[in-house]
Amino acid sequence: MNKELEANTALSHYRIVSKIGAGGMGEVFLAEDMQLRRPFPVASVAKPSRRRVVTSGLARNKSARATPG
Repeated sequence: MNKELEANTALSHYRIVSKIGAGGMGEVFLAEDMQLRRPFPVASVAKPSRRRVVTSGLARNKSARATPG
């Protein structure tokens, strides 16, 4: 992924809200899950030659089922 993630960037069914933090391994963003309508962390993991975005779908699905809506 070559472009920087910014506020209002759409990524799959997530909308980036803001950058939460950064470190040696990448950046973490606050995103809104547009399907579940709730906040969700999205990590952009830096690699020497490329960057990839990682989300925890398992945690997302478990929390969605556990939270009454």
